[in-house]
Amino acid sequence: MRIVFLLHNAYGIGGTIRTVCNLAGALAAEHDVEVASVFRSREVPAFDYDPRVRLRPLADLRAGNPARLRDDPRAGRPSAVFPRGDRTYAEYSALTDDLIGGYLAGLDADVVVGTRPGLNVHIARQAPRRLVRVAQEHLTLDTHSTRLTLALRRRYAALDAVTTTTQADAAVYRRRMPGIRAVGIPNGVPSAGAAVSDGSAPVVVAAGRLSEAKRYDDLVRAFATVAAARPDWTLRLYGKGDKHAALAALIAELGLGEHVRLMGTAAPIEPELAKGSILAVTSSMESFGMTIVEGMRAGLPVVATDCPLGPREIVRDGVTGLLVPPRDVPAIAAALLELIGDGDRRREMGRAALAEAAAYDPALVAERHVRLFAELLEARRRPAAGARAAVRATATRTAGAVPALLDAAGAAGRAAAGKARRRAGGR
Repeated sequence: MRIVFLLHNAYGIGGTIRTVCNLAGALAAEHDVEVASVFRSREVPAFDYDPRVRLRPLADLRAGNPARLRDDPRAGRPSAVFPRGDRTYAEYSALTDDLIGGYLAGLDADVVVGTRPGLNVHIARQAPRRLVRVAQEHLTLDTHSTRLTLALRRRYAALDAVTTTTQADAAVYRRRMPGIRAVGIPNGVPSAGAAVSDGSAPVVVAAGRLSEAKRYDDLVRAFATVAAARPDWTLRLYGKGDKHAALAALIAELGLGEHVRLMGTAAPIEPELAKGSILAVTSSMESFGMTIVEGMRAGLPVVATDCPLGPREIVRDGVTGLLVPPRDVPAIAAALLELIGDGDRRREMGRAALAEAAAYDPALVAERHVRLFAELLEARRRPAAGARAAVRATATRTAGAVPALLDAAGAAGRAAAGKARRRAGGR
């Protein structure tokens, strides 16, 4: 099977890029896989793609290379295809319309997969109908603006399927976009290898973008309670984002400088997670929960807020971790202290988390995508085969009818000639 992913920037850093990198590599073990990157921002990708995966940039933005893009007048005109509701709209133009459209028109593939709403619209409008066209949703439908949702509702009808990272979001798509085929397939997360926690270090870890939705302010406030009861434990928070300064100020305000540390980014993250004994996730919204699975693959039990949409589909409450209400600081603190105070239960949950997280191995997740793609390809072939059968049946019926028509015409002609002879003889 020939599979193509259309990605905003395969060379950058981000959850969607990492997910596509993992999936493409797993698929490349048995299939022909290409990742088309609309933009190229650096010489070497930030993530290590499987060498069997082809990377094909459409617009090169590296210093010294983009002269053609700068000088092209189309680059100054707005896109007529990429929807305005997608937050990266300003990066697209009439030039990218043509670059993406030209690439899709000449694509020799079986399946093309979009990886963000704007690119999914490009595929719906510009990819040939001979291709199976699939949209990936890496956020959630409910987090999109009304403007973008209306555009997607109008365009997604032309697609063969939409995949979401959770079953819950797939249900939202089916409810809000009747007629759309939406299938929940989680993200794949590789094994952490030897980077597995033994559950003994007095460290709670958290990782992710320092943004409003992650609610790390709730985690820091909860840890003030934890530190008062168990001053031997610390919190390490990995990531960067626009809330860094506010979190640093909150840590100072609460006098937690010796207990809470902002660690910055780390790649790979798994060895750092394995240095902890509990993973904390305090989001008010998660489209999936990649960090949850990464922590579980490192053998960590998870204390997570039961927010929409991902944690409940990943964490088994009381088995692989504890779920608490979103924005409930006392509940977060109590759950952390519960696992801190019971080492045997903490380690048992960590072992269960490690075992259950194996279900998210990229090879297993890739198999689910392949089954979907194969089903969609077969559905495409069935109508085509039916149409060919109908043509053959019509031809057969017509072929059988022609001799009869000719015989009937011949008999009528002979009868008419005889009648004419008799009349002539009578005169």
